[in-house]
Amino acid sequence: MTDAPVLIFDGECPYCSMAAVALRRIEGIRAVSWYDEPAGQFLDAQFGERPFAMILADPAEDTVYAGRSAAEELASRAGTPGIVASLVRDNYDSIAGVVGTLSGREADPDDYHDTYALDAEAAGHLPALRAAGDDAVPDDQPA
Repeated sequence: MTDAPVLIFDGECPYCSMAAVALRRIEGIRAVSWYDEPAGQFLDAQFGERPFAMILADPAEDTVYAGRSAAEELASRAGTPGIVASLVRDNYDSIAGVVGTLSGREADPDDYHDTYALDAEAAGHLPALRAAGDDAVPDDQPA
């Protein structure tokens, strides 16, 4: 799917990885580890740096969601009630802290929490980013 949204997540976090597998079933979202080079290239183009944050890029909406905004958007797309999506957004820092502690992550997420217009240069990196996500889906899993 050429307009499939792409999620950039902490691929070294086992909890984040399990969540990413579940999210692959939502609207065809592709999931790519923050540590994969296509993710870094996209982030460089979109933000001028590589923020360590959950990022959801949706080319159909020309929008990039980051941090709290990405968590809230994903919860909404998963069909959770609006109050749950709001709770996820409002408690994002606490949730990220607990997950980081449980997974042994040493880096804290960077302070990127807004919704951004998709940069034209970053959009040019989406095919490679999406392909990296496609490669991450096991053959026996639906895409």
